[in-house]
Amino acid sequence: MADDSQVSQQPAQPPEAKTEASELDYVTRREIGREAVWSLSSAKPGNGVDQLRDDSTDTYWQSDGGQPHLINIQFHKKMTVVEIAFHLDFSSDESYTPKKLSIRAGSSFHDLVEVTVKELHEPVGWVRVPLFAPGGGGAAAIAADAAGGAEGPVLRAHFVQICVVAMHQNGRDTHIRQVKVFGPRLASVQHDPSLLEFISPEFETFACIR
Repeated sequence: MADDSQVSQQPAQPPEAKTEASELDYVTRREIGREAVWSLSSAKPGNGVDQLRDDSTDTYWQSDGGQPHLINIQFHKKMTVVEIAFHLDFSSDESYTPKKLSIRAGSSFHDLVEVTVKELHEPVGWVRVPLFAPGGGGAAAIAADAAGGAEGPVLRAHFVQICVVAMHQNGRDTHIRQVKVFGPRLASVQHDPSLLEFISPEFETFACIR
C-alpha cells in the first residue's frame, strides 16, 4: 500500500544508451507530472517524492520496504500520457538500479491495466518509454483516441503506476533519480499567425520581415 505521506549468465552487453536532458522532447510534448499527486510505496527519509521530482540527477528516490516498489501518479482528470522518462545511473547505483519496470494505468488503484514492460541493462542517463493504450479493452479510463498514431492508440488515464519489478544484481531496494511524465503539447493561439492580425498602421509595419 502506498505511503500517502510520501506526497532479466549472459554475454557482456554495452550499457543502455545515454540520453541527455536536452534530448527529451519538450517541443511536441509537455511535462504534466506537476499536475498530479505523487505517492510512493515506501521511501528512506530524505529520499522521497521531493528528490524524485527536483530536476536534479544528483538526488534520488530510495525505497525502504518490501517489493514490489511503486510510484503512484494520480491526476485530477483524465490525461493523455504519451511517454515516461526515467533518469537512472547504474555506474553509481549498481544493485539499486531497476532492471525491469512495469507501467500500468487506469482510473484508480483498483482497476490498473499493464501498459508496457521495460527491460533494462545497466542504464546510465535518461531512459524514454513511449506509452500507448493496450489493446483488447481494459479499464474504462484507458481509451483509444482518434489522434492515435500508427504505433498504437493514445493512452488516457486518471492514474498511472510505475512498478519496479526487479533490480540489477538481485538488489532489494531501488534508486530512481528522476521521473518525467509527458503529454502532447497542444497547439496554442500564439502559434497561429492567422489569429494575430495587427490593427493599427504603426504595428502593421512589423507584420513581416523586410
